[in-house]
Amino acid sequence: MIVARGASLPAILSQKGLWSGVSLNAAAMEAGPGMRVDHRMQLSHSAPIRRRGTRGFSLLEMMIVCVLILIVSGISFMAVQPALKDARANQAYQDLLMPLRVARQRAIAERKQYIVCFGVAAPAGALTPLGAPTAQSVQVFRWDAGTALSSAAQISNISLPTDMQMQVMAGLPNTAATVPDGFGNGVLAIDFDQGVAGGGIKNQVMFMPDGSAHDVNGNWNSGIVYVLRPGDLYSARAVTLYGATGRIRGWRLLSSPGGPQWFQQ
Repeated sequence: MIVARGASLPAILSQKGLWSGVSLNAAAMEAGPGMRVDHRMQLSHSAPIRRRGTRGFSLLEMMIVCVLILIVSGISFMAVQPALKDARANQAYQDLLMPLRVARQRAIAERKQYIVCFGVAAPAGALTPLGAPTAQSVQVFRWDAGTALSSAAQISNISLPTDMQMQVMAGLPNTAATVPDGFGNGVLAIDFDQGVAGGGIKNQVMFMPDGSAHDVNGNWNSGIVYVLRPGDLYSARAVTLYGATGRIRGWRLLSSPGGPQWFQQ
């Protein structure tokens, strides 16, 4: 190759095909004094730069990941459903048990009379500022001695979980030897005032300052209340009360070789 005398370095390198690999600093040194090289110029013959690891996800890969997430979520949701149902059954059981225990404790501590009402009936004439009673409510009233029953003050109003009800169903043990504490025959969901002539007041319990349980007419009040999820036999729970001492017990229905059986909790 013939190179003309006085040709500049960029021209020489361009003829040899080497211009793309030479830095602008080298070109500036070769240009000599008095000449200015624009460092902003770009190398027109430089090869495109490729970067590794910049590849993204394809649409198919993203769809596969989304499907896997949905499958795992569905399996997890189905797995926790039995536990959630059992938790609501236990909550309903506590909603029956605790108002009885708290009312008894307050009757003893305050030397007052406390009435616990299950379901729709409240003490005759009593006001219900915390909410009217419903089929799924448990309400507590304080009744001061020497005052009319209609003056009883509502102090709490608890509603059961929406899928639980105070009711009974076919399959519950129904003989004196198999029902909790021998109370009732598994036919009535709220069955207090056991043995009281005329049936007594089935859905109310009044605790006295000595801790015993009566009805508002002064009769000893023993009995039982059931709660369960409609159509789910083994969600059944029960609470029993022995009037003479005010003893309160909780029960749970479990499967056994001989059929459904109540066990004390």
